[in-house]
Amino acid sequence: MSRNYFQDYFGFSKKEINGIFVLLLILFILILIPYCYQPEVRSNPAELAQFKREIAEFEQSVKSDRAYSYRDIPVAKPKSKSRPAYFEFNPNELSAADWKKLGLSDKQILVIQNYQAKGGKFYKNEDLKKIYVISSEQYQQLEPYIRIDSKKSITSKHEIAYSKIIVDLNQTDSTELQNIRGIGPGFASRIIRYRDRLGGFYSLEQLREVYGVDSAKYSQWKLQLKITKEWKKIAINTATFEELKRHPYLNYKQINAIINYRKQHGPFRDLRDLMPIALLNAEILRKLEPYLSF
Repeated sequence: MSRNYFQDYFGFSKKEINGIFVLLLILFILILIPYCYQPEVRSNPAELAQFKREIAEFEQSVKSDRAYSYRDIPVAKPKSKSRPAYFEFNPNELSAADWKKLGLSDKQILVIQNYQAKGGKFYKNEDLKKIYVISSEQYQQLEPYIRIDSKKSITSKHEIAYSKIIVDLNQTDSTELQNIRGIGPGFASRIIRYRDRLGGFYSLEQLREVYGVDSAKYSQWKLQLKITKEWKKIAINTATFEELKRHPYLNYKQINAIINYRKQHGPFRDLRDLMPIALLNAEILRKLEPYLSF
């Protein structure tokens, strides 16, 4: 009756209905197979024993090992600073290695050496305290060991020159200039070259126009300098371009302006005749005036 029902309802033939029932039966059997057949798994006793041993070893290692933390990181200990080895010393004669033994850093030693290279000298114990990199505490530790031979420091050939020689700036040479405290070969050469371009100095203040000479150096040097010899003057009404261009106070445009104005208006009678030249301001004329002859 059921077959007839399916056949009537779905319009299948008898052969097709039989095929459907066979297909359903096969599907049902395939579904039951996993539940009905379970293959026996045989374990290897040797492998199982090895597996248990490995588990036991792992558990033991977990118990014995400490957890790794930042506390286990080795920290480099700072190098201990060597203690100063104090001994009697003259700071004017001490080498870098000896300063090191007294506990000074490389920076402190460099500052002292630069001070001495510029002509600095220690005349009494307190002079070491004036070095800005030496702290009061460090000076107190060094002071009992300082031994300065005052006679030796004063009677050295350079100190005799520093304290007694007065140099005429317009007559000196570069060798004699180096007897002035703080003037080395470089500065001496520059000063002589600039003097020759000027035709001589008329004022010590002109030293400040030399490259590298600041107010501190000028204040230090001027006490040992003087000007007695007359400087060379420029005959402004006959001077050629070549003669004028050697002077450091004039540039090419200003020289041409002077010569052209002279050609147009005739000889200059005094400084006031140069004032109409636009390229010559009051400052230039003030500096030039001592060098001009009319």
